[in-house]
Amino acid sequence: MATPCRHLDQIAVTTTDTRVCEDCVKLGDDWVHLRLCMSCGHVGCCDSSKNRHATRHFQRTGHPLVRSIEPGEHWIWCYADGVMPGELAD
Repeated sequence: MATPCRHLDQIAVTTTDTRVCEDCVKLGDDWVHLRLCMSCGHVGCCDSSKNRHATRHFQRTGHPLVRSIEPGEHWIWCYADGVMPGELAD
């Protein structure tokens, strides 16, 4: 049986109007996909991107949950538990 996510009660942010990885913009780099920290609203690039800013944000802050903000994607990932606990409804 898969380990359940123990952090869903920490969701504070579910949407954003940001459509860039601001950390990559500062570096002059590109990104592949964007992830939204559901604790504080930080938008970072995915692990397929050169800088992996979403993962770095988790490592720096301990904020466990991110969601994809790519069009048509609604999944959530928990870094702390290493599981995908579900999706958000539109």
